[in-house]
Amino acid sequence: MPLILQRLLLPHLATGAPPQPASTATRALHPAWVVVLISTWLATACNVPLWREVAQLPGQGSLRGWGFAIAFALIVAAGNAALLTLLAWRWTLKPAAAVLVVMAAFGAYFMLAYGVAIDASMLTNVLQTDVHEVGDLLNARMLATVLALAVPPLLWLLRRRVQRLSPLRHAAHNGLLLAGSIAIIVVCLLLVFQDFASTMRNHTKLRYLINPLNSVYALGNIATKPLRMDTSKLLPLGRDAQLGASYAGQAKPPLLVLVLGETGRSGNFGINGYERNTTPLLAARADLISARNAWSCGTSTAASVPCMFSHLGRTGYEARAANFESLIDVLHHAGLAVLWVDNQSGCKGVCDRLGDVNTSTLKDPALCPTSGECLDRVMLKDLDARIAALPAEQRQRGTVVVLHQIGSHGPAYSKRSAQDLKKFLPECTSTALQECERQQVVNAYDNSILETDFFLDSVLKWLSAQEDKAQTAMIYVADHGESLGENNLYLHGLPYSIAPDVQKHVPWITWLSSAMQARTGAPTACLQRDLAERRVTHDHYFHSVLGLMDVKTGAYNPDLDMLALCRGLAAEAAAKPVAKPIAQPA
Repeated sequence: MPLILQRLLLPHLATGAPPQPASTATRALHPAWVVVLISTWLATACNVPLWREVAQLPGQGSLRGWGFAIAFALIVAAGNAALLTLLAWRWTLKPAAAVLVVMAAFGAYFMLAYGVAIDASMLTNVLQTDVHEVGDLLNARMLATVLALAVPPLLWLLRRRVQRLSPLRHAAHNGLLLAGSIAIIVVCLLLVFQDFASTMRNHTKLRYLINPLNSVYALGNIATKPLRMDTSKLLPLGRDAQLGASYAGQAKPPLLVLVLGETGRSGNFGINGYERNTTPLLAARADLISARNAWSCGTSTAASVPCMFSHLGRTGYEARAANFESLIDVLHHAGLAVLWVDNQSGCKGVCDRLGDVNTSTLKDPALCPTSGECLDRVMLKDLDARIAALPAEQRQRGTVVVLHQIGSHGPAYSKRSAQDLKKFLPECTSTALQECERQQVVNAYDNSILETDFFLDSVLKWLSAQEDKAQTAMIYVADHGESLGENNLYLHGLPYSIAPDVQKHVPWITWLSSAMQARTGAPTACLQRDLAERRVTHDHYFHSVLGLMDVKTGAYNPDLDMLALCRGLAAEAAAKPVAKPIAQPA
């Protein structure tokens, strides 16, 4: 296929006049026919995911349902034709058609295989995917699907000669074709407007399945982002940050580990009531605070991580007019030592001003069984030395370490756990999840949670070993959840408004040492009662970390500090005078 694309993209082929043997010579085709036929292929073969969803709509077996489906198909075909007409010029027709075909073939595969929908957030996630994540997605089914959808039209484009029209005549014909496409869209909309409006309102996912217009729109949205938001500058945040009274004369500095989880489903954590004991080590601890009603800022790493480290919250972050510095910057402005250790594809811009340490490329036969991928426990290796390398003056005040997991990143769930932790068998070892029985997919995913359980327990043991020189704490929260085949949906990244709860409901576990409880005035027992069922979101993350570390800044909002209530209750109790016992008569 690359050779076909190479030939299609050559200028002399775009003119429609390649040298051909007499036996294969064919009559030159009008450019309008190329547009119509390619648009028809895109609207039919490359839109199977869309038509599969349409077929499941209520009333589709009726005459009215068939009428709606036919009108919808004409709208999609005319929309593709209108787009291609804008690109249907002498030098660009065949290359543009080839690009749309290939784009549609890949889009159709991912929508068919994983039930995903394509929007700007999904495309951003794809563009930020590293080579190892791409490798996890490659499989024979993907190759077969893309070849089946892309090769026939590409071969047809390669072999067909296209008429050369004068620029004026070409413009006139394109104008007529564009007008005709728009007219078809308008007429079809008028004929089924009531059903169409109702369907788009009640079944929002359909608009993200119109292939390849969904990808084109998403790319346009990304490309025009600088017009809607000033991306050329980074606005300062928390430059007024200062350390609070708890740092005055401290005997031991605070040490906080923020474990940034990946693809964690709250409902699959045994500590949160899951029927399987996927967190045996955590469950054995009585001093953990698990917020069972925690919700993410987005449904992908690219969306959630910058959002949760922002002071704006989900709504404000999505509507921002410019980018701000992050929680990491504010902690640094306050004079604390900050270290970001990454076992995945980077911090998504959150730690860019300080830099990070990436452990995924380390060469450790035991912890890195796959080239370019390591189990999360590798982040604890040499962690003491990495912290010791931070500026001593900052470490004496306090240290915040972020450990960014590979966690349960799919679809290669089976790679995310060590062999000795594979308790749930058989597990799916294929990256084409639809080829496995659903229980095997769940088994592989649950084994990855066992690995996270082991890793978090290891972090807690490491922190306990630091208590002779630091007051320690840990906060673990996942960036987003995951679909494991429910309603034929896999992975994550659906638009937030239509994503199922399993992609947004995340685990959030906090641990405070006795010394940190005393320092902050937030008893574990109070936090366990208060946070067990209270709804919290990633909006609370920025402010809760600042509150725990006693960082004073105008960016801090106490109403979003999930630990503030218990700190307030403890302070109130401490302020009450102790009642003197009433003397009893002799």
